[in-house]
Amino acid sequence: MADTPFESLADSLLAALEEGIGAHVDAELQGGVLTVEADGGIWVINKHAPTRQVWLSSPKSGARHYAFDRASGQWRDTRGDGDLLATLSGELGVELNWTAP
Repeated sequence: MADTPFESLADSLLAALEEGIGAHVDAELQGGVLTVEADGGIWVINKHAPTRQVWLSSPKSGARHYAFDRASGQWRDTRGDGDLLATLSGELGVELNWTAP
């Protein structure tokens, strides 16, 4: 995946997460970094262009890296432990949806 398609996918994801999460708790997107403050701590989700991954720092599940899987249309945990939206939905108690553009 070239940098330009990765940037488009990651930006689309982060914008959708800010909108979906921000309707329920404090979420702010700046410079490719989404910071979420909710009961239980602070979550940070950011795009990491060199590895073409989205990284999550969570007070509940720790640090995780996600790569986009075209076959499923999901950001899959690089260690095989599920997808980003399911993880965030479960931890924040918010229904999240995103479809790759």
